[in-house]
Amino acid sequence: MSVKGTKGTLTKRVHPSVDVDVSETGVMITPKNSSRLAKALTGTFASHVKNMVQGVETPYAKKLILEGVGYRVELKGKELVLTVGFSHTVPLSVPEDVTVTVEKNNITITSANKESVGQFAANIRRIKPPEPYLGKGIRYDDEVIRRKQGKKAV
Repeated sequence: MSVKGTKGTLTKRVHPSVDVDVSETGVMITPKNSSRLAKALTGTFASHVKNMVQGVETPYAKKLILEGVGYRVELKGKELVLTVGFSHTVPLSVPEDVTVTVEKNNITITSANKESVGQFAANIRRIKPPEPYLGKGIRYDDEVIRRKQGKKAV
């Protein structure tokens, strides 16, 4: 299955137990048999089609923020280099269908493919998730970190 739009073209393999019919009125996804898997995958592929159609018209975007003293990020070619408090820098290769922009400590990830945007953002966040005491780490733009109080003096 492939979807073409102004911002690009997306392709996805369809599971054999799901049938996709494209007509003038829209896209119809139906199960080929009455198995539990076919019924479950019908809704899943309907969601995939909706995300693909929406993505080729307006690309998906996620923003990440680095918080912490000395935390930096820079884009070197097709590689994102993170300095987040380890004794070494952490390089991440950017996928082909994803565009990354860096401004100070903000990372913006955009692509027509919703899955690759979400997965790459999760891979970046996994390197240094935010911690609850000082709030240092890599967090999503709209994420709220619940802070803990810490030790009390006796």
